[in-house]
Amino acid sequence: MKVVGIDEAGRGSVLGPLVLCGVVIEEDRIKFLERIKVKDSKKISPKKRVVLSRKIRKITDYHLVKIPAHDIDILRANQVNLNQIEKLGMRKIIEKSDANTCIVDCFDIKPNRFKTELKGYYPDINIITEHKADDKYVVVAAASIVAKVERDNEILKIRKEYKDIGSGYPSDPKTIQFIKNSHPDLPEFVRKSWETVNRIEENYKTT
Repeated sequence: MKVVGIDEAGRGSVLGPLVLCGVVIEEDRIKFLERIKVKDSKKISPKKRVVLSRKIRKITDYHLVKIPAHDIDILRANQVNLNQIEKLGMRKIIEKSDANTCIVDCFDIKPNRFKTELKGYYPDINIITEHKADDKYVVVAAASIVAKVERDNEILKIRKEYKDIGSGYPSDPKTIQFIKNSHPDLPEFVRKSWETVNRIEENYKTT
């Protein structure tokens, strides 16, 4: 019996891609993830995440879906919201995984609503959708680690060229300053459809 755990990294970021990961493992091998002390990526140091990510990739199958900022902007311009974008990525992973059970770290405020939606597509798969699933299920924690490391690598590539971009999140003053300094020729890795960017552009129009 195969289990796939799915999580994402970079959902709320204004810079860089949204990265989704599905970690696929036989149910009787989940104990190997527990032995290497896999847990929610937010509770592990960056160095430890890199080490664990390598180990996870060796003992599981995994599938990554990266959605660049440019693609996110195009989809949103076509009335596809962020939740729908993430669902499309998750469905790609589920279809590749050939799993019997799918456990998702749920972004929907109503997990059962999302579960019902996924069951409509995959009636033969046992679907589990929960908030903080990365803290409850080790296979989802493993997915959170691989997604986070992959996303961090993408940000590192950007940093090599653009230097001090901050964390990429709207709450980071360095990221906001980078966007302001880049105006009006924003690089492709900036999510131009984000409200953060719209506010900055509006300020430029009124000054």
